[in-house]
Amino acid sequence: WDCGEFAAGAVKLEVVHSPGAPLFLLIGRFFAIIFGSGNEHIAINAVSALSSGFTILFLFWTITHFARRIMLRRSGENTLTSNGQIAAMAAGVIGALAYTFSDTFWFSAVEAEVYAMSSFLTALVFWSILKWEDKVSEGSQVADRWIVFIAFVIGLSIGVHLLNLLTIPAIVMVYYFK
Repeated sequence: WDCGEFAAGAVKLEVVHSPGAPLFLLIGRFFAIIFGSGNEHIAINAVSALSSGFTILFLFWTITHFARRIMLRRSGENTLTSNGQIAAMAAGVIGALAYTFSDTFWFSAVEAEVYAMSSFLTALVFWSILKWEDKVSEGSQVADRWIVFIAFVIGLSIGVHLLNLLTIPAIVMVYYFK
């Protein structure tokens, strides 16, 4: 594992193995400064834990978004009933918790690696395209700000890991069909 390499690289702002992870290292260094000397190992792991927590939050919001959309399309109404809201929330909780306790995600959350932050940025980008779609449906004049935000986050995410590039085909599909 590269946990020791990433932790030491973040604390001293050194270069880690290819292709590097400059944004992860800068954020890790920021956390190391906040946590103080002697607690750097906790700080770097806290970055992964917080990133994983926010990943699950955005996954929950994404699942509830799709659940609401499916139920509204089936019912043909504009609002959900209280049972529909409970069902959408239950779907979000079950889906998010299932991912939370999967082996791959859990181990990314508890080690000083780039994968937790990469998952967070990927979840953020995918959720953002859904927000853009909602704003376009509402006829908002500022919907394209979400596209600019998505491009910004994808650009930043390359400084963590290249995983976020996998969201581009999904973004293109949502944009095309909207």
